[in-house]
Amino acid sequence: MKRMIAVPAMGTNIGQHFGHCESFLFFDTEDGAILSQTSIPNPGHRPGFLPNFLADHGAQIVIAAGMGGGAVDIFNERGVEVVLGAQGDAAAAVQSYLRGDLKSTGSVCHEHEHADECGEH
Repeated sequence: MKRMIAVPAMGTNIGQHFGHCESFLFFDTEDGAILSQTSIPNPGHRPGFLPNFLADHGAQIVIAAGMGGGAVDIFNERGVEVVLGAQGDAAAAVQSYLRGDLKSTGSVCHEHEHADECGEH
C-alpha cells in the first residue's frame, strides 16, 4: 500500500514543535519501504494553515514530536493520521512506523503561542 508520510524537521531530525520546524520531509512509502524523500521549506506558522498545506501536498500520515490540538483536529477532519511523541532521526521514525513499532503518545500542546510553552515539544 502506498502512503505519503510527512515529518516536521530540523535538518534530518524531527522538529520538537510542529509549526516551528525548518522544513517538512515527505516520505513516499510502499509496502513497508521508503521509496523517496522530499523536503519542502516550512511556509510559515499560521493557525490552521499547516495541516491543510500538508494534506494538500498529499500527506496521509504526520509523524511529529508534538502539536496543538487545533492542528490535530484539522488533520482528523482531512483524514490524516497523526502520530505524536516521536523524536530523533526522521527517516528512522518513519521506518519504525512502517514496522508498526512507533505508536502515538497523544502529546498535544494546549497553549502554544511560543514553542517553549510545550515543554519538550
